[in-house]
Amino acid sequence: MVSSPEPMDVRGKTVIVTGAGADGSGRAISRRFASDGANVVVSDINESGGRETVRQIESSGGRAAFCAADVREEEQVRNLIAFAERTFGGLSVMVNNASGPDVRHDEPLEYWADNFPTDVFGTMYGTRLAIDAMRRSGGGAIVNMTSITGLWHGRHNPVPGYDLAKAAIIRLTTLLAWLGEKENIRVNCLAPGWIAAEQVRKYWESLTPEQRVERRVPARLLALDEVAAAVFRLATDHTLAGRVLVWWSEDSPGLIPWGDRGYAALTDYPL
Repeated sequence: MVSSPEPMDVRGKTVIVTGAGADGSGRAISRRFASDGANVVVSDINESGGRETVRQIESSGGRAAFCAADVREEEQVRNLIAFAERTFGGLSVMVNNASGPDVRHDEPLEYWADNFPTDVFGTMYGTRLAIDAMRRSGGGAIVNMTSITGLWHGRHNPVPGYDLAKAAIIRLTTLLAWLGEKENIRVNCLAPGWIAAEQVRKYWESLTPEQRVERRVPARLLALDEVAAAVFRLATDHTLAGRVLVWWSEDSPGLIPWGDRGYAALTDYPL
């Protein structure tokens, strides 16, 4: 990853993490920011899970508050940001981590739109309204969570709605690169491979190494702490704006070069 000589100091800063009420990336991201001294607003539609994330942060000496919000509803996102500003002060970091329901591999076309309300519109609302808040506080950073599925042309077992939603998040991120220089608001995103959240981990552990190869399942999963560290880096590295950090489960993280056309090579097709 690109070096960052002067990362943002998040001590005392206000951070919102959506989708942070389960034992997955959102909770790990929340705990990472809190461990570095940030004031974290934990948000989810799962109130008991969200309050458990707050409890874990506070038991480790951090500061956090819970605010229920359904990111599919613009007004609820607006209220979430107002809660963060009212509770801890001006917003410095917004992590749009909330994602839609489990994808359906058996009937993907019938469920093509299930991910859009949360993944696409939720990220759009979170990004747009966070920009307004960060304009009030003099700048900040937004990190959007996408997936390698939004990049992968011709992948095995595609899920149209999920893949299309993740591709939209990538393009939303890159088209806002200009905000970094003009308004000191940096929008970046993480495109991870398979993450060791509980449901994924259980499936992965049920397979033999041979079955993983046969089913094109990675040989390792990204640890939740690795994902949290990547999001933290994207939020605090002042050199990055409009960038996509790709982390295939079996490889090292790397940024897509700025100006990349989206393909490594073309097959000749004479007309």
